[in-house]
Amino acid sequence: MARPYLPAPDGGWPMRLRAILRDPATWRDWAWLVANSITGWFTYGLSFLFFLCGVFYLSYPLLYTLTPPQVFRTPLGNSFRLHSVQESFALVPLGPVFFQLWYTTAERLANLNALVIRSLLAPTAQKQLRARVAQLAASRAETVDTQAGELRRIERDLHDGAQARLVSLGMSLGLAEQLLPGDPQAVQQLLAEAHGSTAGALAELRDLVRGIHPPVLADRGLDGALQALALANPIPTTVITRLPGRLPAPVESAAYFAVAEALANAIKHAQARHIQITVEFTPHPGTTAGLLTMRVSDDGRGGARPDGGTGLRGIARRLAAFDGTLTADSPPGGPTEIRMSLPCASS
Repeated sequence: MARPYLPAPDGGWPMRLRAILRDPATWRDWAWLVANSITGWFTYGLSFLFFLCGVFYLSYPLLYTLTPPQVFRTPLGNSFRLHSVQESFALVPLGPVFFQLWYTTAERLANLNALVIRSLLAPTAQKQLRARVAQLAASRAETVDTQAGELRRIERDLHDGAQARLVSLGMSLGLAEQLLPGDPQAVQQLLAEAHGSTAGALAELRDLVRGIHPPVLADRGLDGALQALALANPIPTTVITRLPGRLPAPVESAAYFAVAEALANAIKHAQARHIQITVEFTPHPGTTAGLLTMRVSDDGRGGARPDGGTGLRGIARRLAAFDGTLTADSPPGGPTEIRMSLPCASS
């Protein structure tokens, strides 16, 4: 649950105290203390009273036997006086009645108390809206920065890779054109170099396209793309998928690159002997919407932290654009499990 309190300002304790006293959430805390002192007796106290009454009446014959003659002889007033242990058994059926009351009202009373707590302590709708707007603004800024970085990477790869090879190809072909009348052997060598440059440029372009959107992801979906990713992994990798069908293309792309980055981190840092990728879609009842859960587990050395490097932070930023989350369970010595989730809808 989001914290309903305003951020504490920097400065000394008088300034912080003033901010706390001016925070509406502080006064709601005081209101809860007053309200809870009343509703607590009604909710917790009444439920506990029903339970005690059940125990009391079930054990009434025992209490009648163990107590002095002037005690527990008029349980319902002077009009109903008990004269023997046998007569005290008449009150035993009240025990199950109170136990039934306790059983049927305990949950309702607890829900009532939770309703009071939520109404006074939970963030208001305005607070939640502000927090949501701040989250979306931060996510948008991170997404814009990520997209700008991707564009710069693509431009750099094109400039340093395929473009340089194409320039070299053009120079080789121009030189071959000049040497064609007098030195056919040199022309043949230049054409061979040009052919090699063409093959290299095509390979680099394929790698670049694969980094933007892998063709196997478009052709075979997330399941097939992850299987292909596992086959190319130098560490033995098992892929388990439970998907009802194709997911929206942006979600498939985000999930694929998130898993690929987590897998690359495991290969680079974990020193693992085996990696397992588990992808599962859990639909919400009665709808096609649900939660896509991805887990990348390895038996490596552990110690991975979302705030410990750029890899997991980059995954978290990618998922945040889709309201996704990332958590890492990686104690020192391993094993490591990176859990990622994306809300989405199945096709």
